[in-house]
Amino acid sequence: MLLGGLRYLLPVIEAAHEEGIHVITCDYIPGNIAHKYSDEYHDVNVMDKEAVLELARRLGIDGIMSFAVDPGVETAAYVAEKMGLQFQGSYESVRILQNKDLFRKFLTENGFNVPNAKGYDKAADTLADTDFFNWPVIVKPVDSAGSKGVVRVDDPARLEEAIATALSEAHNGRFIIEDFLEKEGHTSDSDSFTIDGRLVCCSFADQRFDENAPNPYTPSAYSWPSTIKAEAQEELTAELQRLVTLLKLQTGVYNIETRLCKNGKAYIMEVSPRGGGNRLAEMLRYAAGTDLIRNAVRAAVGLPVEEIGMPEYDGHLAEVVLHSEKDGTFEGIEIAADYQPLIVETDLWIKPGDTVHSFTGANNAIGTLVLRFPTLSQLENALANPTEWCKVIVK
Repeated sequence: MLLGGLRYLLPVIEAAHEEGIHVITCDYIPGNIAHKYSDEYHDVNVMDKEAVLELARRLGIDGIMSFAVDPGVETAAYVAEKMGLQFQGSYESVRILQNKDLFRKFLTENGFNVPNAKGYDKAADTLADTDFFNWPVIVKPVDSAGSKGVVRVDDPARLEEAIATALSEAHNGRFIIEDFLEKEGHTSDSDSFTIDGRLVCCSFADQRFDENAPNPYTPSAYSWPSTIKAEAQEELTAELQRLVTLLKLQTGVYNIETRLCKNGKAYIMEVSPRGGGNRLAEMLRYAAGTDLIRNAVRAAVGLPVEEIGMPEYDGHLAEVVLHSEKDGTFEGIEIAADYQPLIVETDLWIKPGDTVHSFTGANNAIGTLVLRFPTLSQLENALANPTEWCKVIVK
């Protein structure tokens, strides 16, 4: 059973079918694209744990995933635990990972590097805490993904407005405020894998942003391998293994966000027991030949997973998240002739004449480009100036 119906599920469905596995997709949007490729679809809210559990029991499922669908991860863990199915961890461990305020509390209690952070239900509760934080701060929903509802606040007078934005994207009505950490170089957002509690594949990527987008905290490009200092990657890998051990996590795929900051400290920002959005597991297959998707499918239904190791990268791979900086009607994309030989894949999700929206969140992406560069300097130049060679034409 796959919770959700986004296009990020398509390679999961394909891998499952190649393994001879019957695929059931579920959400409350029958028109979502993944339902066209699954073997059957059921209309149910993926956040309604009891409804999904009742359906799963009735159908007699052998495994459940919420790949790249953040709202369904807790439900998947709940159903797996109730039915004795394989999952990355216990329901309680997954709750800690999936709720930003619980996760920050866990990191603090266990001696990890962590920014000052507190979770709240109401804006009024923050008034007495303005001196607790080192300004500027970041305000975000505790249970939202894709950078939706995330706002940087430099002035406490603007805090209430930012909280309203965060709550508009919160599923459970809670938000978190934390110190804004000044990054050193690029942050990392990439997928990794554990087998029986061992972090056998730990990948890091350079995550990039479009400063001209309405939401400058929505990722607009990624590249592999990461340029984070090797010693920081080693420290983060060790700390991630410590986290896996403390939470007694087992086998499966994770989307992991980390960063090295100007204070010299390396931070684990998020660890979610699911594949990441923006096709990150697919990109790792391009970048290093590592197939996390097939192994995640096999793990979910209790089949043995293949041998997986730390990624060894083939050149310099980039993924550009195609998007518009304004609302309008999509006409097409134009790519400069000298960049076309570098393109590994173009995956466009819309057609000319479709309505597009400005890039306020990952849900407004319109496709991806995958490119392979012979040198790091060529990659850096391309991703520093993407609009010079790739134009999204919107009227």
